Amino acid sequence: MSINLTQEEIARANEKAAKKKAARDKMLATKTIEKGLLIVHTGKGKGKSTAAFGLAARAIGNDMRVGVVQYVKGKWETGERKVLEAFPDQIDIHTMGEGFTWETQDRERDIRAAEKAWEKSKEMIEASRGDNPAYDMVILDELNIVLRYDSLPLGEVIEFLKNKPEKLHVVVTGRNAKEELIEIADLVTEMTQIKHPFRSGVKAQVGIEF
Repeated sequence: MSINLTQEEIARANEKAAKKKAARDKMLATKTIEKGLLIVHTGKGKGKSTAAFGLAARAIGNDMRVGVVQYVKGKWETGERKVLEAFPDQIDIHTMGEGFTWETQDRERDIRAAEKAWEKSKEMIEASRGDNPAYDMVILDELNIVLRYDSLPLGEVIEFLKNKPEKLHVVVTGRNAKEELIEIADLVTEMTQIKHPFRSGVKAQVGIEF
């Protein structure tokens, strides 16, 4: 079934669209700053890491170089990792995590793993300074989790990220992002859970969860 519009209705719709475009063009003309962004994906809903890896794929498609540090998913072989590793000249992935806290039940081990991952993160970010940066984007996957459990000194992390290379994009994922991190971020997205199959007894699915 098609919708039939009169010429007058079409003309009004076109005029409205033209006004919207003019207003948008005027707004975009005021946006002149170019900089690397500090991006935070948080919230209880699914999709935080997925969105970050989507940004990695987009960056690779734009001939950018990407560094990834995975803080707590050391035991999971993810599908996106296999795809991204098909571009070894553009992406470096370091899986540092020893597993989630409630799996290891070893506080000291968790802290050591978090510190090792943070050192790698700082190394990759520092390598992105100057005229020949090693990376255009660095993803710190699940960093929020180790900050939530105080496995790293929050003040040190915040100060370091505040002073990241100007043109470098840094993406931080994980639920329960600290307010201090949200405060210094340029872009913060909260994933809100409406429904999840896990609550209905459905286990993690290949191609969806990993």
